Amino acid sequence: MAVHIRLARMGTNKTPFYRIVVADQRSPRGGRFIERLGTFDPRSSELRVEGARVQHWLSKGAQPSATVAVLLKNANLGATSTPATSA
Repeated sequence: MAVHIRLARMGTNKTPFYRIVVADQRSPRGGRFIERLGTFDPRSSELRVEGARVQHWLSKGAQPSATVAVLLKNANLGATSTPATSA
């Protein structure tokens, strides 16, 4: 089971709001997840993250998505592993 840290879209039309979640790679974007790690509001650029839990999941081998990796880097939580890219 591949585990990813990614965004799950919430909110209504034209008012996006995202949860940062740990989910199985096969789960849909807004579907089932293992744990919620924080939130991101792109309209106000507000990011709330539980840093200890993020580090825990990264140490277990969870791969952050490209967007989440950038958000974590900006929050000084620095994803030590880079997300996998497809060629």
